[in-house]
Amino acid sequence: MRILVISDIHANFTALEAVIAANAMVDAVWCLGDLVGYGPDPNECVERVRSLPNLTCLMGNHDAAVTDAMELEKFNHDAAAAIGWTKSVLTHENFEFLRNLPQKRISTLFTLVHASPQNPVWEYLLDSYTAMVNFACFTSQIAIVGHTHLPIAFSEVGESKQVKREMLKAGEQVKLSTRKILNPGSVGQPRDHDPRASFAILDPEHMTWRIRRVEYNVKAVQERILAAGLPQKHALRLEEGW
Repeated sequence: MRILVISDIHANFTALEAVIAANAMVDAVWCLGDLVGYGPDPNECVERVRSLPNLTCLMGNHDAAVTDAMELEKFNHDAAAAIGWTKSVLTHENFEFLRNLPQKRISTLFTLVHASPQNPVWEYLLDSYTAMVNFACFTSQIAIVGHTHLPIAFSEVGESKQVKREMLKAGEQVKLSTRKILNPGSVGQPRDHDPRASFAILDPEHMTWRIRRVEYNVKAVQERILAAGLPQKHALRLEEGW
């Protein structure tokens, strides 16, 4: 079984389509939220995700803000501007889809959230200490998160339960033999200085996790961002992946 794990699409339809085209043979899709925000294609992205077979989809902080479940004061000026624009163009059907997304999914093996097990919608898991705190907040073997836009793996090491942090490169496979917190990176706005869309393939039968990257037409997305009157920063950062 192969599961496509995606997160932080951020209304970048070109990147999303490139990821889907590269993964035609997956058995299911897990989307960790932030379908909208920053980018120019919110309706197209929501509708495409909604159409995916065997889909599990969660709410991200931008999805929450667009549906008035989170205050805009939590966001910086440029992010808030994109959220406001998104609210003005989002269809009612897509609004309702985002509004009704759950914040977490939990099974014996996997806990799925957008941000962290401790705070499913907002907390950034960037360092080993924060990860250590969060290992105490879930009982599944593996937690899978998004939100940071970085393909990171945190692992509990030994009886001391010290936490090891690794940035994962494209093609690198991780054996899920210990408790871990995993992040597939971002489809629509990578922040690890690699502009290619980032995602992961999970094989729950063999308990493996592999980060993959795919190129897409960045310039076309930049042009749509600027044509929509969205902040220039959201276009510029796609070139360098920051």
